[in-house]
Amino acid sequence: MLLKFTKMHGAGNDFVVLDGVRQHIHLTPEQLRLLADRHFGVGCDQILLVEKSLNPAVDFRYRIFNADGGEVEQCGNGARCFVRYVHDHKLTTKREIVVETKSGLISPSLNDDGRVTVNMGTPIFEPARIPFVADGEAVTYSIQIDTQTIEFSIVSMGNPHAVQIVDDVEAAPVNTYGPLIERHESFPKRVNAGFMQIVDRGHIKLRVYERGAGETLSCGTGACAAVVAGIRRGVLDNTVQVATRGGTLSINWAGKDAPVLMTGPAISVFEGEINL
Repeated sequence: MLLKFTKMHGAGNDFVVLDGVRQHIHLTPEQLRLLADRHFGVGCDQILLVEKSLNPAVDFRYRIFNADGGEVEQCGNGARCFVRYVHDHKLTTKREIVVETKSGLISPSLNDDGRVTVNMGTPIFEPARIPFVADGEAVTYSIQIDTQTIEFSIVSMGNPHAVQIVDDVEAAPVNTYGPLIERHESFPKRVNAGFMQIVDRGHIKLRVYERGAGETLSCGTGACAAVVAGIRRGVLDNTVQVATRGGTLSINWAGKDAPVLMTGPAISVFEGEINL
């Protein structure tokens, strides 16, 4: 099977994007893993599939597959690339679109400066909806990792995040503790592990070990979750610049029932074909 694709990235979080509107695409987990493989395939953190929505009030359906072949609920950096893709490939002329995801509807819009803003919806804190095993809702929780007690906040931005504050993000044990947190028994569906360094009330540095993908250069939903967690803990303002290893994202959250707004780049790298 010869498959056309577009390679894109949002602040270094990279994607293989597939057009499921003009063609029917059904890939096995093995084929998805091959696409994502950086030695034998194209190479990416996630594979994004653009499809038609069955709801006439919705413009597109957006499906996300991690590098391990598993389908996940949401990807913020991917959402920005999604709107750039459908514009560049003339699937729509709208600057703001409504997109159906596995976790609900989002509304990404293309800005005049070329960046993309995504209304990521309202954050979720209830443990049962993360899901996270806990006796009740709190601002912070703790688990044991080896001999260490890890304190963190839990937030769902359509996918689950556990965010901890660290003194130095570059020295944080992202690739040792990240997979242990991801698969901790307290998270029945696994979790994305965020490591946040607070620079000041309007700036943070962030690294994220993503569920099913490992550490990525940037994580859009992780940036949203980190800022929301910091605002709830009283250490961040409502608008925060998030410095990741791949670039900077701007996150705004007014609190309570307000949606989280994420703004950042969406870049097309190249197009090609691969024989699966």
